[in-house]
Amino acid sequence: MATNNGPRAIADISAGTILATVTIAVPPERVFRALTAQDQIPLWWGADDMYRTTSHVADVRPGGTWRSEGKGADGQDFHVGGEYIEVEPPHRLVMTWKAPWDGNNVTTVTYTLEAVENGTRLTLRHEGFGQRHDSCRDHGSGWERVLGWLGDFLSAEIGARPPSVFYCRMIPPRPDFAFTLTEEERSLMNAHADYLRGLLRQGRMMIAGPVADPTGPWGLLILQAGTEAEAQAVTDSDPLARSGRGFRYEILPMLSVIM
Repeated sequence: MATNNGPRAIADISAGTILATVTIAVPPERVFRALTAQDQIPLWWGADDMYRTTSHVADVRPGGTWRSEGKGADGQDFHVGGEYIEVEPPHRLVMTWKAPWDGNNVTTVTYTLEAVENGTRLTLRHEGFGQRHDSCRDHGSGWERVLGWLGDFLSAEIGARPPSVFYCRMIPPRPDFAFTLTEEERSLMNAHADYLRGLLRQGRMMIAGPVADPTGPWGLLILQAGTEAEAQAVTDSDPLARSGRGFRYEILPMLSVIM
């Protein structure tokens, strides 16, 4: 699960207010988009055994309106909507909430997104239930489910995230290595080339080859891996690195790539 701290909701029926929170291991910008974008809400809001949101229309600005529509597990259609009061991406979103199943009473939902060390702490406050204690209680348990769905959705996205790209520099044991290979070193280079071809077939290597540096040629390997530790494991398994003949790799993560 993407949630470092699972969803929790407390309904204070005496005050007519719900407070819910969850910590999700993605940046606030990603959480904010999942909460507002028209193409996002239907992807995660709901479960087959309860209901599914099938469409979401939103004009995400103060004074803009929003409306979600869906279908329950019993086949019944439903909708809920409201108006945006405050929109401060990616940290704050305040909107009204009006649902026919709640008697079309108007309540207010506030999302607060705070960047923390392990992602985003999302705090939700739903207020305005007054003396409608049952509605407050039911919405409290409902929000705990909803935040769980959101966490699961973003967790699955993290798992599907493409690997990072690493710039790997293979440094030979001496500057003139390319011009003074021994037969043993030539054999090692052949094994090295076979190893790189294997990485290419696996889809892990993007490009590799010698670089004509005036100070002495060295080897370049652009590698895809989940983490720097995984990239290190790949270079450590290279026959050159395992030979004990003084070959070594420098590994640097690329901040972004254009492919």
